[in-house]
Amino acid sequence: MTNWDLEYIKLCKKILQEGQKVENRTGIDTIKIPSYNLHFDLQEEFPVLQSKQLYFRQAILEMLWIYQVQSNDVRWLQDRDVHIWDEWQIDKDGKWKAIQNVIGKDGKIEKKEVERVFDKKYAYTIGTAYGYIVKKFDLINELINTIKNNPTDRRMLMSLWQNDYLNTAVLPSCVWSSEWDVTEDKLNLLVHQRSCDVPLGLPFNVTQYAVLLKLIAKTCNLKPGTMDWSIKDAHIYVNQVEGIKEQINRYDIYDKLKNEPKELLLLLKKEINDSKLNSIIDLILNKEKPELWLNDKINNFYEYDNSKECRDIKIKKYKHAGPIKMQIAR
Repeated sequence: MTNWDLEYIKLCKKILQEGQKVENRTGIDTIKIPSYNLHFDLQEEFPVLQSKQLYFRQAILEMLWIYQVQSNDVRWLQDRDVHIWDEWQIDKDGKWKAIQNVIGKDGKIEKKEVERVFDKKYAYTIGTAYGYIVKKFDLINELINTIKNNPTDRRMLMSLWQNDYLNTAVLPSCVWSSEWDVTEDKLNLLVHQRSCDVPLGLPFNVTQYAVLLKLIAKTCNLKPGTMDWSIKDAHIYVNQVEGIKEQINRYDIYDKLKNEPKELLLLLKKEINDSKLNSIIDLILNKEKPELWLNDKINNFYEYDNSKECRDIKIKKYKHAGPIKMQIAR
């Protein structure tokens, strides 16, 4: 498995062992730690988890929806069979509903249906969030132009958190800012995440921003360097705990067997014949690590294919231990 798997499992164990159980607006409690930091060197490894399947096409199309297409229209994703944002889509009448925790008149938290009413012009969108902000403030063009023309600038920052637009956003940005710098012909990135759904959001987000870094670096004729990740409120929802324990168990089995001789591993596959164990053994026997493939003919961020097939951005040599179904909270 990747080094990212190792660091991810460390984080999950820390949350389960040291985290505090708290209530939140979704009505589903979380186990949380207040902060956490991660470091990635993209020269050494492309970060994608192997301890569970990552749906790479969906992850990359969501990233392109935000930063390349600069859209908040959920139908764009749905047309490409990506349903990440379906639960946050404003309906045709400008309404969005969810069962959430609210503070009642007596000061106690109670669970009830919440309805928010938006201007009908935001129908079928997530309101003024993510791609809307990128487009309104021309964030990507500003970033690329600065990297190309003033690479030592210390103000290369994209902020998706704009106070004037929070009330008209269904969900204010969780991954809310990124800071960029060029050092020794390498493009480096620091990402800030205000709230982190570790089981579902973090694996997607890390891979997405690693791809974004490589795309911007290629556009600016630079090498991808490091990516640092700053998390505030790293949490696991209580209805995700069993799935995370399964993922931890997969990694622990991998770690226990990874130095065993090939003959023993093949014998285990033959005698036990368990599909989960076999997939883990296959990861040990296959020493190749996942690689990001980008179409060599494209050097412009806006020209990468964003169709359903996502033809210009692929992950090669990707082996994994299988999917783990986990519930989403809103």
